Amino acid sequence: MQTQASVKDLMDSDVTDQSGHKIGTVKQVYLNDVSGEPEWVRVHTGLFGTKECFVPLADARHSGDALTIPYDKDKVKHAPQVDADQHLSREQVADLYRYYGLRAPQQERGTVPGQV
Repeated sequence: MQTQASVKDLMDSDVTDQSGHKIGTVKQVYLNDVSGEPEWVRVHTGLFGTKECFVPLADARHSGDALTIPYDKDKVKHAPQVDADQHLSREQVADLYRYYGLRAPQQERGTVPGQV
């Protein structure tokens, strides 16, 4: 993430694509188990915020009340479905990294983000 934000700052932020179109709202932040830094957010999307999708904070920018991500709404909406009420497994994290075309950081490979 280009501008490091605290968990408190990220919560309830509007999530927008690079064109400024709203994708959803941050409802949960997941931390990296090793570094303790925010790594993923769970975003409520859809008309009534009923769909939940994971979005990586890599390459995201947080400014004011908005989190801008380098993905469009369709990409986010079609992300692998992961049960958000539990700790993410290594397989789930790997699936999410692959889906978003990201590579897990070398020193943290095999670690799993923790939920806040």
